[in-house]
Amino acid sequence: MANRKLGCLTLFLFLALCASAIINVFLAIALLGRVSTGVAREEPLAKFREIMVQRGGRGVSDRIVVIVMRGLISSSIPGAASDNMVDDLRMALQQARDDDRVKGVVLEIDSPGGEVTASDMIYNAVANDTTITGSIGVIIQTLNYEQLFNKVGLASVVFKSGKFKDMLNGARPMTPEEREFVQNFVMKTYDKFLGIVAKERNLPADGLRNSIADGRIFSGKDALENKLIDGVGQIEDAYAKAKQLSGAPEAAVVRYAAPFSLGRFFRALGETNQSKLQIELPKQFLPQLESGRAYFLPSYYAP
Repeated sequence: MANRKLGCLTLFLFLALCASAIINVFLAIALLGRVSTGVAREEPLAKFREIMVQRGGRGVSDRIVVIVMRGLISSSIPGAASDNMVDDLRMALQQARDDDRVKGVVLEIDSPGGEVTASDMIYNAVANDTTITGSIGVIIQTLNYEQLFNKVGLASVVFKSGKFKDMLNGARPMTPEEREFVQNFVMKTYDKFLGIVAKERNLPADGLRNSIADGRIFSGKDALENKLIDGVGQIEDAYAKAKQLSGAPEAAVVRYAAPFSLGRFFRALGETNQSKLQIELPKQFLPQLESGRAYFLPSYYAP
């Protein structure tokens, strides 16, 4: 019995040694591939995988691509294929653009909105008719913890190059001049996005400003009545519409999924050089907006 246990242990150690050797070989190949003649080569752009959603006609290579975007739109949220989710979307659109088989794109968006700059980048990347349903407004928030500091005996010490440099400092009240400055910034950003909605939906900007563009949200029916969307339906209706508009009725529908990159996999292994204990809290307990950033989303989303 002891000999049997010793044999199993020996076999396990041998297999572990083989696996370690194989991983080291792959790491060496990846390193030699990146560093040739002393110059590091750029890693090629990741290619999104295709997952079949609806099969097309027999012998038809046409594609309708579904690109999914969920959650808060932010350039600080890591992406599946790049540094952030915004670049992920841009890369997916570029891949669809470069693929001659792709006849149309369906953007499946489940988001309350997000950062002003990130949203503008996505708008420019899409470069097509767009609809923004409800909550046409801009919000910037900060926290004031001056009274808390006073209770525990803490004080904020700030050295600044200009009078507005710490205007969102939560350790002191905002001055009237700072409040006016921030409000003017918010309104200028709001006017820009209002202009986008007015242009893309062919609606008068003044009419929007004085009526529905006040931060409210809409049901699908109300959004349709206010001409903020072209129609309501299920996701399958969007697939059918994309086929109709692209003139490819027999096209297959595929969804872009996160690519697998061996280089990123090994880099992730290399970054785990220390043990960490990570506790995931429910989203409702986490701060959803970062202080000092401008967001294009409904006010109810703020904590």
